Amino acid sequence: MDGAPRRVLAGRYRLEGRLGQGGMGTVWRAVDLLLDRSVAVKEVLVDAGSGHAERAERRERVLREARTAARLTHPRIVVVHDVVEEDGRPWIVMELVEGRSLAEALHEEGPLSPRDAARVGAELAAALAAAHAGGVLHRDVKPGNVLLEAGTGRVVLTDFGIARPVDGTTLTSTGQLVGSLEYMAPERMSGGREEDPASDLWSLGVLLWAAVTGDASPFRRNSVAAVLHAVALQPLVLPETAGELMPLLARLLDRDTTARPDAAEAERELRAVAEERGSGARAGAAAAARPAPAPPETPPAGPPATEQSGPGLRGPAGPRRRRRGLTVVLAAAGALALAGAGAGAVLMTEGRGGGHLPASTTPASRTAASPTVTAPAPASASPFPSASPSASASTGFHQVEDPRGFALDVPDGFTRSDEPPRVFYYSAGRRFRLGIMTKNPAPADGPLAEMRAEAAAADGPHGAYPGYRGGTVTATEHRGDPAALWEFTWNGDGDGPRHTLDLSWSHGGTQYDVWVSAPLAQADAGRRYYTAAERSFTPG
Repeated sequence: MDGAPRRVLAGRYRLEGRLGQGGMGTVWRAVDLLLDRSVAVKEVLVDAGSGHAERAERRERVLREARTAARLTHPRIVVVHDVVEEDGRPWIVMELVEGRSLAEALHEEGPLSPRDAARVGAELAAALAAAHAGGVLHRDVKPGNVLLEAGTGRVVLTDFGIARPVDGTTLTSTGQLVGSLEYMAPERMSGGREEDPASDLWSLGVLLWAAVTGDASPFRRNSVAAVLHAVALQPLVLPETAGELMPLLARLLDRDTTARPDAAEAERELRAVAEERGSGARAGAAAAARPAPAPPETPPAGPPATEQSGPGLRGPAGPRRRRRGLTVVLAAAGALALAGAGAGAVLMTEGRGGGHLPASTTPASRTAASPTVTAPAPASASPFPSASPSASASTGFHQVEDPRGFALDVPDGFTRSDEPPRVFYYSAGRRFRLGIMTKNPAPADGPLAEMRAEAAAADGPHGAYPGYRGGTVTATEHRGDPAALWEFTWNGDGDGPRHTLDLSWSHGGTQYDVWVSAPLAQADAGRRYYTAAERSFTPG
């Protein structure tokens, strides 16, 4: 502690050094002087300017965390030893897990293989099964709250700071959500239903996604509103790096809570994947996920080998469950509360330096190319899969070399129309529209500034999109180049409401733009077309 006298709490616990700090607390390494053992001590940080009610709420939350965790006995759940009060604040004394968090491991060593991710996931599912059997919801399952013990490979679920009993009451204000938004289940953002264990299973699914892609939640965005929209409504394309985890991942990330497995079932399925021998399982899963060709007006199922059925998850043709509608309440004050909750979620992070991934856990190579998903740094995380262009088109698509000098995959049955400044490829009746535009030289302000300017003018009297609404412009990248993605809904041009995606990026002094518009009721198909075009586009 920087040479300062080491503080002793309650005459027993001597603080040795800081392990980590989150929005609501600091975790210290300490020594239990009575039993002569190392422990972790969690200090709650209370803003000196906060009111009495807020301080009382935080104190009660810490006490509840201690009570909640102490009532759970499981080798995959952190052990709570004691709670002491010092200077009017409670401190939780816990088991010290020597190692690092899963988030740190993914950041430092890259994604896990499907089997190793399944092993970690199975241990977490076992912990959740024990918590749910004890009537406790965790509500903040994420890589930062999973510790990997060095030397033993033990996986430990930590931080029950926002957990609550199923029959308990919430300590937050009415309408306020707590937790990490990009790992939060959609039903927690909607009105009209109580939370249940299925919400933790969704979060486990997002964690598994992050594990096989390299610490990149599919819902990571640059604003609270964009995250909420993505979690509640945006369809997902499963990452090919999930391999044999794809079927289970599709079920965990089903927006219909009744379609998700419970924790015990998830544990069984994850252990089956973790213990699989040979490499045939991944090829079999990929082959099973590959859809058959479809007629031109039926949305093709590509890209292949990355999709599973389920609301919000695109997959091969077959019976589908009815999508459960979600009403997301996003008043301005609510959005601010969510932003504060997301930033203030209690984190428990272990010390950096020292420790390795759990025994038998071998991270997938950082340099291995993924054909469908990249895991860029958080500041530029792309909302959609991206990959290097492939030599052959996906099933249901064909590759075209456009006279303007670029190449890309176009859905079968689409026809070309040159309408400067864009080249369009249309489905029959122009229900689906794919447009490409190039600008040389690229505008000096870059794609993000240009997209924002277009979005600002979209709903004006001379805007190109009548009835423009729900627009978001996201800073991202395309194969390492600066890019911007504009997503919005509008009234269409006489054929009903439409959903549109517009990606623009600069490369080699030229600005490229891929634009896809689809009937709002068939936005999933439009997103498939967008993904195929963005993945396969090759400049001239």
